[in-house]
Amino acid sequence: MFETILLQGGGGFEATPVGALTNVTLWVTAVLMGLGAAGIIYQGRGLTSEEGIEHTVISALIPAIAMAMYLGMATGIGIVSIEIAGQGTQEVFWMRYTDWIVTTPLLLLDLALLAKADRTTIGSLLGLDVFMIAAGLIGAFETLPVYRYLWWVVSTGAFLAILWLLLGPLSDIASQDDGRADSFSTLRNLLIGLWVVYPVVWLLGVEGFGLIPVGIETVIYALLDLSAKVGFGFLMVSAVSDLTEGGQATQDRAGATATSDD
Repeated sequence: MFETILLQGGGGFEATPVGALTNVTLWVTAVLMGLGAAGIIYQGRGLTSEEGIEHTVISALIPAIAMAMYLGMATGIGIVSIEIAGQGTQEVFWMRYTDWIVTTPLLLLDLALLAKADRTTIGSLLGLDVFMIAAGLIGAFETLPVYRYLWWVVSTGAFLAILWLLLGPLSDIASQDDGRADSFSTLRNLLIGLWVVYPVVWLLGVEGFGLIPVGIETVIYALLDLSAKVGFGFLMVSAVSDLTEGGQATQDRAGATATSDD
């Protein structure tokens, strides 16, 4: 039987049984996040432009942080138990929120830098994102179900504001550069497509209506996280490589042609 350390009120740390599916998923995801971070660094090793290096570092840092958080949950320190009124004891994966409150702003920063966004737009995105995750965390620790749903509404409201910024102002900025517009749209749509699933899983999972068992919920979150962090990172570095290194190669060839004509 796999075990996870749960924090009991006033009693210190105490071992509590946890399902095998949950524990194995956490361990496997931690390993895949680490491999993903290493793979992104390897993919971006040849980028020499400042922008290329910047995106490689950010894109690799995201799954690296997630690896540490998943490792914390797998070894037990990232999960606590609380008493929910009328529902008994429930596990809260608080390190999942620690992961999100750091990595999701980095994902938005990665995307905003690709679009060449201004500081005001970037600050608005990151501020709303931190608020969104913090509201979700507060909801997860609420002991009255009605308040948990209230915080879900607050968090989802912040998410809708983020969607407006992504589809409105940030997209307008990206469209000013024809070379970046397509890459930005692809990465933006990927991120939105994945992110819209998170609040649904939260609402249907153990922190909400309890329709999805914790093991299945953990698998779903792991797949979403891997896609939104590792998958997004590889695509980001590839897009930046085409935009920067490819553009530089074109300029070099044009320069060589002009020299030979002279």
